[in-house]
Amino acid sequence: MDWTIYILRCADGTLYCGVTNNLARRLTQHNAGRGAKYTMRRGPVTVVYTEDAPDRSAAQKREAAIKKLTRPEKLSLIKWAA
Repeated sequence: MDWTIYILRCADGTLYCGVTNNLARRLTQHNAGRGAKYTMRRGPVTVVYTEDAPDRSAAQKREAAIKKLTRPEKLSLIKWAA
């Protein structure tokens, strides 16, 4: 089963990073207010970056690395992937 690391842009302009094995379902959850606490009051959200990982462990390690990036570094990652 493939896993996806994703970055969302919230309605207030902030960024949220997460992992999932079903991005469409997870996006629906975030926009319905049933996703992460962080996105609950910041919706609607849009996907601005995705990256595939072979398994959950690899996805979570990459998510942790992305979360350590500064906002400008995250924006650069998003821009580079576009």
